[in-house]
Parts: sequence; C-alpha cells; structure tokens
Amino acid sequence: MRKFFLLMFPLAVACSCGGQEGPAEEVDNVTTSPAALSFVAEPQTLELSVNAGAAFQAYCDAEWVNVDPGYVASPSGTVKVTVSENLEFEPRSTEMVIKVGGVRHKVAISQAAATSPSIVAPEGYKMVWNDEFDTAGKPSTAEWWYETGGGGWGNNESQIYVAQVQNGEELASISGGTLKIKAQKIAGNIYSIRMNTSKSWTYGWFEAAIKVTDVPGSWPAFWMMPKNFKTWPGDGEIDIMEYAVSTQGLNRSSSSIHCNAFNHMKGTQKTHVQSVKNAATEWHVYACEWTADWMKFYIDGNLHLTVNNDGQGYDHWPFYTPFYLKLNLAWGGNMGGKTDESGLPAVYEVDYVRVFQKK
Repeated sequence: MRKFFLLMFPLAVACSCGGQEGPAEEVDNVTTSPAALSFVAEPQTLELSVNAGAAFQAYCDAEWVNVDPGYVASPSGTVKVTVSENLEFEPRSTEMVIKVGGVRHKVAISQAAATSPSIVAPEGYKMVWNDEFDTAGKPSTAEWWYETGGGGWGNNESQIYVAQVQNGEELASISGGTLKIKAQKIAGNIYSIRMNTSKSWTYGWFEAAIKVTDVPGSWPAFWMMPKNFKTWPGDGEIDIMEYAVSTQGLNRSSSSIHCNAFNHMKGTQKTHVQSVKNAATEWHVYACEWTADWMKFYIDGNLHLTVNNDGQGYDHWPFYTPFYLKLNLAWGGNMGGKTDESGLPAVYEVDYVRVFQKK
C-alpha cells in the first residue's frame, strides 16, 4: 500500500497542474462606515452603512449583540447594531459579519467596561422609576425639586441651598453620564444643593451609585423623608447613606432610621457605620430594602444593617406611608464637623438612582 500511494501521489499532482484551475477566490470589496463600532457600557444602538456590491447578510454570534435587519436585498444599505449593557468591569469585543457570496467581511465591535457596580434587586422586584443622568445639562425639574434657603436645617449647617444655580455657577449639573452636586464658596457664603424626587413610594428597594467627597466639613447624603411630613422625628426618616469624613472618619459611611422612639437627639437612633474602600474615588452602590416588617441596608450588595418593626406602634415604626428620595451636600454642622474651605468646591457625584417595587 505504501508503494502504491507513493506512485500515485506525483500522478495526482501532475493531473492537478495540468488540468483546469479551481475557482478564483472572491475579493472582499465590502466597505462599511464606520469601519468598526465602539459602544459605551450602557445599552446603545449604532448604525452601520454597508456597501457590498450585491445583496448581503449581516449577523453576529455574540449574545450581547443584535443586528437588524439580518438581510438587505440591495447592494448597499444600513443596519442597526444594538448591544446590551456591559455589567462587567472589563471591556468586551467581538466581530459581526457582512456576508455577500463567498465573502465574509468582518467588522470589529467593542464595548466599554462598566464604570459602577450594578446591583440586582432581590427576586420579585421590578424597576418602577429611575434617573440614569445620561442627558447632559440640568437635572429634570419634572423628576426633581429643590429645597432652598439657609438657617442650619436643624443641624447647625452653614450652607445655603439654592435651586441649581448661584451667581452663574451650576451647583447641580449632569455631564459625562453622572450628576454632580457641588458645595462652593461664592461671595463669602457656602452654597449647595438639596434635591428631592417628585415621586414617592411605600416600600421597595432603593439604590444609588455614588462617589462621595472627602473634603473636611462636607456631608453628602442619600436619604428619604415622608411625603406628608408634619413633625420630626415622629413621621420618620430613612438615611440610606451619610458620609462625613470629619466626624465619621475616612472611608466610613453610615445608615440609620429616626422616629420618636429612635433618634439621635436621644442617642437611641438605629444606625451602623460601615467601612467603604475608596469611597470618594470609586463607585459604590448604597441600597435599602424597605418592607412592612423591616429595613435592610446594603453597600455594594453586602448587608450591614437590619432594623425590624417591633410592632409597638407609630412611635416605633411610622414607616408605612409614602416617602420620597433626597440627595444633598451639607457643609459643617453637627455631623459635617470641622470644615476646610481650602478644599472647596466639594463635589458629590451620582451615577444613577433606581427604585424597585414588588411586581
């Protein structure tokens, strides 16, 4: 058998060379604009213009990419390429294919890494409201309202709250996909922002992705107050995140509740201080799950405080009416502590605020 094979092999080669040549390889003349697609981490759709010279197919095997339409009957056309959100902290890439005849033209697709943790609410919840702060400019006045004025706000704070702008300085603005709240000294006074959601909710999962500020005296907070507020602390207060470097220490955040039975005026408040790595330079997700029976507070999905409804009535648990969300940056006062104006402006940054409720 070996001799037969060796004898036949040159013959086969000779026949191949002496016969007709095989079909010529098709030339890839497909062009696209742009030549490659680059996406942000959030869900996004981009258009790709294709000139293929004949009818073509367009597809991608990656689960996170959708191409529409998948077939174009003309020699040129436009397809829409959509990517799902990248929840990982690493960028990802793949290729889509433009197929025309025997040609498979490849288009590189890349997507940026997630810039903040995405915490999935517990099973059974559905998102009912959110602000992703994706549109540059001013926060939506349909979704947020401002509290204004000075007077210490019950905590001997020294800032004056304004509605977005003071002396031409934007103290609440959206850029680069995040909300920036500033505390800034203008004409001898410290001005800042205290903004509240127009909507309110009873029970749910409430979360925000946040970078705080380490400027001494600053006091950023993400918290909740009752829609039908009449008295404090009787009607209740829910503090999802408070950060005050001068009094709590660097990279230490607290969560608390206040009511008649439990409040800081008596020293009986239900609270917990939790370490947070690089709180001012890295994104962290602060969340509260609020039910009729308890509240649970989380940082980056890790439970650090549970407060149970002890069943002893309104003074112990006024938390069964609608509450709204608040974002503010205080300066000094009982919790803000010792201030350092050389660090101003202080900037409190929020990537998103999301509300989930039971389906």
